[in-house]
Amino acid sequence: MFKLMAIDPIAFKLGPISVAWYGIIIVTGMILAIYLTTSEAEKRGISEDFIIDTAFWTLPIGIIGARLYYVVFELEYYLNHPLQIFAIWEGGIAIYGGIIAGFLTFYYRSQKDKVPLLLLTDVVVPYLLLAQAIGRWGNFINQEAHGVEVSRQFLEKLMLPEFIIEQMNIAGTYYHPTFLYESLWSLIGVIVILLIRNRKHLLLRGESTALYLIWYGFGRFFIEGMRTDSLYIGSLRVSQIVSILIILLGVALIVYQRYYAYPKPQYYTDGMTYEKEFEKKKMKYDEENKNK
Repeated sequence: MFKLMAIDPIAFKLGPISVAWYGIIIVTGMILAIYLTTSEAEKRGISEDFIIDTAFWTLPIGIIGARLYYVVFELEYYLNHPLQIFAIWEGGIAIYGGIIAGFLTFYYRSQKDKVPLLLLTDVVVPYLLLAQAIGRWGNFINQEAHGVEVSRQFLEKLMLPEFIIEQMNIAGTYYHPTFLYESLWSLIGVIVILLIRNRKHLLLRGESTALYLIWYGFGRFFIEGMRTDSLYIGSLRVSQIVSILIILLGVALIVYQRYYAYPKPQYYTDGMTYEKEFEKKKMKYDEENKNK
């Protein structure tokens, strides 16, 4: 049987500089997410300049957060090899670290520019999930983030293309393509969130964000259990712990928005921007206090 060769992780070279497929794939996902976010944000009254400026800060901070997260949970190694902390091109970034750092950046920017935080995250999350789905193919190229050993027959029964099967052949052993499971789960999540979010008068502000947390956390919990490269705290997988926490956070956010938050702005507001909402509420407040 004809065998495909493993994919070279280096896409091309510019003199002494090697450009990896991993970087190209990650950047492609980011650019697409920014473009789609900008388009949706303008419909919700958030300016393109705000999104571009926020992305300018969020992307590098997210990468730093993803690296620091990984380093913290492999601290013994990096204390013995401190210069390796900066060798990000050799791998070792954790998506949860990037998400946490990114959301903290969103919080700062939303407070600074008076943009509602939950409106901003509602706009972003489906496209963030899309970028995550695309980014997992960088792990595929690098033959990393895979699961336990399986047989070739097992992979064939999944009806996978030959190029995926052969890329899962690492040093003569086939592995679970967990990158693919997460990519597909994330892609389905994008569709689900967009379909629900774009239904008029269905979701309150913040509930798209909650759906993202629950959807991704649920899938990641089970997929992480198949992987062989997990970070651990004792005998517990870190990403499974974080997955449970973000699922609970998502549920708590829905409960809070439905039963405790006031006012209860909807995500889909028939073109009413958050500035108009604020102005309307302010006029109502001023009128009520004027009559006292």
